[in-house]
Amino acid sequence: MIGVMRGIKMAKKNSEKRNFALRDKKGDEIGVFSGKQPRQAALKAANRGFTDIRLRERGTKKVHIFVGERKEVKRPANAPAWMPDRIWKPNVKKIGIEKLEQI
Repeated sequence: MIGVMRGIKMAKKNSEKRNFALRDKKGDEIGVFSGKQPRQAALKAANRGFTDIRLRERGTKKVHIFVGERKEVKRPANAPAWMPDRIWKPNVKKIGIEKLEQI
């Protein structure tokens, strides 16, 4: 939706975070991650060590499927002093979306 403020067109920001429930292989929901996009929630799950990531978007029957990993890397050159020398860097790849019959 586009609004007008003092003669300037401004796009409405969709800044609402959504909740995604992490599901295990049996379909039980074992955790909740939030983010504006499913990928953001999947990165959070990958950073916790999950590799087979199936996120059901709360309020819908959509399950976003990702493969994730995390690697230990050196901290960036512009990192603050309090950051440790080695940090975990998550990476995810989206496999697809599946629709559930029932939640």
